[in-house]
Amino acid sequence: MVQTEAFVMLSAVLFILGAMGVLLRRNAILLFMSVELMLNAANLALVAFAKQWNQAEGHLFVFFVMAVAAAEVAIGLALIVAIFRTKQSINIDEMHKMEG
Repeated sequence: MVQTEAFVMLSAVLFILGAMGVLLRRNAILLFMSVELMLNAANLALVAFAKQWNQAEGHLFVFFVMAVAAAEVAIGLALIVAIFRTKQSINIDEMHKMEG
């Protein structure tokens, strides 16, 4: 059986990769995917700790996070498509030109 420390280490690596993607990428789709990677890393840690301590609340909280992430995907992709239709680009650096 895999120990909890292995799941936590994998969760930390995934979270760091997601954070690096948020900080280093300028493409809105890649930025969006990095945020989702960070949410999934947090879910993995929650499930690992809930399993270790035999608590169902951790698993329940993961379902709530997944529901919020699904709503975020729907709204976020709709915004990205709307921005792409008007600007013909999804580069984050060009978003400040939308002012005014």
